Amino acid sequence: MPTLLSSISRRIRQVYQKAEGFIEEEREFPVSQVFLNATFQRFVTDNVDLLKDLHADLHDDWLRLYATIDVKGLHTTLSVDLKLIQMELNKDMQLIVFEQISQTQVIEASFKNVWMKMGFNMALFFYQKVLNKDPLGMLLERFNVLTVKDELLHLDLNRWLGNKKSIMDTLAKVHINHAVLREAELVVTGNVNLTALFRKLSSEEMLEQWDEDEDSDELFEESKVSPIQQKAE
Repeated sequence: MPTLLSSISRRIRQVYQKAEGFIEEEREFPVSQVFLNATFQRFVTDNVDLLKDLHADLHDDWLRLYATIDVKGLHTTLSVDLKLIQMELNKDMQLIVFEQISQTQVIEASFKNVWMKMGFNMALFFYQKVLNKDPLGMLLERFNVLTVKDELLHLDLNRWLGNKKSIMDTLAKVHINHAVLREAELVVTGNVNLTALFRKLSSEEMLEQWDEDEDSDELFEESKVSPIQQKAE
């Protein structure tokens, strides 16, 4: 294993020996729908009391977001179609911005009494039919899930990620600049911080092996290195 790691590190050093800081060329990193929803569960749903479920179905250039809300006797599942406008994740900013491209649909709802049901239906009708607006952004902003700016939904993940050392260490190595939606996956584009990424691989022992393992290049050529498979903890 040290020989293989030395070979990989040597090859990367040869390719990027003139690069400093972040690689200018952006690279793509696919993230599965399953992993994205597991991330929502861990870092959003589990930290917001009123949210009982939050998950998305990903499609080409858009997603359908489902949210189950339980608050003050109201239990409802809503869906809405969104377009991804911005995604920037680094050690300083963890922001996702959506544009709402459909009205909120009520999939199911239960109420503690008939008056709450009447009030809910009247409020939904008033917003969507009279004001020609949608209440979803207002509702989520009121409960401090996201903020609405210029009719766009801004989901700032820093409140949940900022105190996670392992995540912030990762974001110091990979700067995600944007993302596009594909069927059942999110493809993020970003730059890699070589200095941070390979700091742990630059120990004196491995530096010595770079010159000693002349035959390791052949091993590297015959080996296929697969992308790291990410798993939600």
